[in-house]
Amino acid sequence: MTPSENSMKKYDGLYIFAGSAKDDVLDKQVDKVCGEITRLDGNVLTTEVLGKRTFARPMQKRDNGVYVKIRFELDPSQVSVLLGRYRLTEDVFRVQILAVDERREAILARQSEERKAREAARAAAEEATANEDDDSEIQDEYEDDE
Repeated sequence: MTPSENSMKKYDGLYIFAGSAKDDVLDKQVDKVCGEITRLDGNVLTTEVLGKRTFARPMQKRDNGVYVKIRFELDPSQVSVLLGRYRLTEDVFRVQILAVDERREAILARQSEERKAREAARAAAEEATANEDDDSEIQDEYEDDE
C-alpha cells in the first residue's frame, strides 16, 4: 500500500444536476463528475441515482433537479480542489460532500445483518406454524373419515 492510498478517506457526495432526467444526458454528467474524482487520484466506489425531486422552493429559477449519490475515496487535501472544479461545471447545480464515519458504517452493517437474521427466523417460525396447521387439518380430516 502506498502512502497516498493509506491517507485516502471515504466520502459520500450528494450531487444535484439541473435539467432533464434523460438517461443518456444524466449518464454523461455523472461520468464527468466521476472523471473529476479520478483525475485527482480518487476512486469511485458506488453511484446511485436517487431520482428527480422537486425543491422546497425555487432556486435560481429552477424548481427540480436530479439527485445522485456517489461514494468515493479521495485524499482529504483534494476535497477543496474537487469542490472548486465543480463550481466551474454548469451541469452540477449543488454538491454536498460528507466524510464517511467507518465506525458508524460498521454498526449499521451489523444492525442490518441482525435485522435480516431476525426476519429470516420470524419467516421460518411462521412457515413452521403454517405446516403444523396443515398437519392438524389433515389429522382432523382423517379422524372424521373414520
